[in-house]
Amino acid sequence: QVQLVESGGGLVQAGESLRLSCAASGHTFSMYAMAWFRQVPGKEREFVAGIDRSGGKPNYAESLKDRFYISRDNAEKSVYLTMHRLKPEDTANYYCAADQQAKLWTTPSILEDAYDYWGQGTQVTVSS
Repeated sequence: QVQLVESGGGLVQAGESLRLSCAASGHTFSMYAMAWFRQVPGKEREFVAGIDRSGGKPNYAESLKDRFYISRDNAEKSVYLTMHRLKPEDTANYYCAADQQAKLWTTPSILEDAYDYWGQGTQVTVSS
């Protein structure tokens, strides 16, 4: 089992950058594919980016791939989301998630149901 804690959210101006972090507990972090999702109140949670167990095979929501970057450090048991040129529509609660069923060198799933563990989320607010 793994516990996930996000950090790094906050209030930023449009056009700025922000880096979110997700720290995992447990000894088997490298066995999980990881992903970031985001959710706005009243809307469904949406996939943002995913990365496989080894740090490869990153995939992104099509509309975000030019501005967002996912990375991980298995030694630090952490996954990161770097967001550039933020827009007011990026305002959301951002969650990291872990998929314990993922195989090595497999593109992470974009489906919420594929993920077994979730953090509590970190709020990102982008002002115009």
